[in-house]
Amino acid sequence: MKKIIIQLLPYIKKYKKHVFLNVIFNLLYALFSALAFISLIPMLNVLFGQTEDVTEAPVWKGISGIKTYGEQLLNYKVSSYLDNGNAQMALVIVIGLVITTFLLKNLFGYFSMQHMMYLKNGILNNLRKEMYDKIINLPIGFYAKRRKGDVMARILGDINEMQNSFFIALELIVREPATIIFSLIFMFTFSWKLTLFVLFFIPVAGILISRLGKSLKSNSLKAQQESGKLISIVEESLSGLKIVKSYTAEKIFKNNFTNSADRILKLSNKIGLKNNLAGPVSEVLGITTIAVLLWYGGQLVLVEKIIKGTDFLAFMGLAYAILTPAKAISKASYKVKNGMAAADRVFEILHEEDTMPDVQNAKSLETFNNEIAINNITFKYNNDPVLKNFSIKVPKGKTVALVGQSGSGKSTIANLLTRFYDVNEGSIEIDNNNIKDITKKSLRDLMGLVTQDSILFNDTIKNNLLIGKENATEEEIIEALKIANAWEFVKDLSKGIETNIGDAGNNFSGGQKQRLSIARAVLKNPPIMVLDEATSALDTESERIVQVALENMMKNRTSIVIAHRLSTIQNADKIIVMHKGEIAEQGKHNELIAMNGIYKKLVDMQSFE
Repeated sequence: MKKIIIQLLPYIKKYKKHVFLNVIFNLLYALFSALAFISLIPMLNVLFGQTEDVTEAPVWKGISGIKTYGEQLLNYKVSSYLDNGNAQMALVIVIGLVITTFLLKNLFGYFSMQHMMYLKNGILNNLRKEMYDKIINLPIGFYAKRRKGDVMARILGDINEMQNSFFIALELIVREPATIIFSLIFMFTFSWKLTLFVLFFIPVAGILISRLGKSLKSNSLKAQQESGKLISIVEESLSGLKIVKSYTAEKIFKNNFTNSADRILKLSNKIGLKNNLAGPVSEVLGITTIAVLLWYGGQLVLVEKIIKGTDFLAFMGLAYAILTPAKAISKASYKVKNGMAAADRVFEILHEEDTMPDVQNAKSLETFNNEIAINNITFKYNNDPVLKNFSIKVPKGKTVALVGQSGSGKSTIANLLTRFYDVNEGSIEIDNNNIKDITKKSLRDLMGLVTQDSILFNDTIKNNLLIGKENATEEEIIEALKIANAWEFVKDLSKGIETNIGDAGNNFSGGQKQRLSIARAVLKNPPIMVLDEATSALDTESERIVQVALENMMKNRTSIVIAHRLSTIQNADKIIVMHKGEIAEQGKHNELIAMNGIYKKLVDMQSFE
């Protein structure tokens, strides 16, 4: 718990005003909780005719004698009414005292909860925002080894679990201990013997409850990890629904989901069984304490006569005021175990280091003037070599195409150029600047990326394109759509560029989605274009239309084209033929055909497709 509190401190400091006011109001709440039971004594004295007869107004003797002065003043007022036969007025005064005390107690309780609400909601909101910033900023490689569902479970489920459990404990951290302390102080003024009786049972309850909760955190952690798997199964099922249905694999996915759900059920039941024990155990211990207290206190009242009956009733109220927060703390201790497991998972992501940060004093590259140089680079995925001593130069305004069989390392070049990954050896330079010495933002601002998968978001066509240029005018958007050959179908839509494209753009065909992706890159208007198999997923007719759009886009731009279909790159200034991470051949289309090598074989194979 201490470790989690330390990690939360930077977030708590932002709301220190609410922390301070919450503590003040909780202390006042605790004080008046104890006073509320003491305020019953004058009323009980009036009802049972045990009010001390005070005939002279008391004299103020300083703050040290405030308790005696308050009792004497109240007794003086009440006894004066009783002596004059006005018992009703005496009763009104003592009842008014009870109502005022309980009113102040609840008013301060309300104020404390308000400030805790601002504190809790503010911290959780900041945690959510910081966690989203972190998952957006972490490099692509981080997600290669993780389930997306697990990350989603952390930002959604685990933060909610912190709200429902860990922060409940924060609400009790001042109020309940302070209530116990104030109650004990007043109880000692009545009878130290009775108070020690109560104190004997509270640690016993604490020891029993802590033993029950020992394994709760580990079970909670397992349940949260399993929740991440469950979300992953749902996410993957929906993303690949066509494959699931076409292969009639519903049974496999249902079994995976059922097994995961059953594991969560088993863990949840284990956690619930122990959670449910907290209440009954503390209740039984509490009533046992009260029973013993009634027996022993009854002796002090009836036999030894060292405490008044009315005082004993108030003492019982104070004892109850101790047991109630003690039970709340014991129940909260269970919830804290759940919250700590969730908090650990949240902070694990927040503390994850960016393995590809901008170097100190990284320069911002605003323009591209000369060439891109890839110098003897070597790259490995999980120690498996993908590129070996690979070198090419791409002069400004030229188009270089990368071709080769699957697994030859073509798409890896795009990932390294955009710094989704870093090279293991060698360097990539833009205008003699190593891209590791350039800010990632300025590097990516120079580039437009169009991938094989048309990645579009569930929003309007306009907002999808504005990702490329946030402040673009409607005229610029339409011009980009025209260059991408997309305006011909967008203009016929009932809402035009305000049309929602649906989840992952499913309201449109593959060719239409790809043209919208190209329009987004055109609107960005970068000097360097990276096209990663931008037409490989399209049918022949769509490919022709998209190819025209790509040619429009590449005019006067430096382009690196990763191609599967060789018909799309015959006019490239240079074609690099890759084989097992190395350059096998390079040259223009006609030169490579004349070599009668790998490129010629690839062209011949595709001509029969």
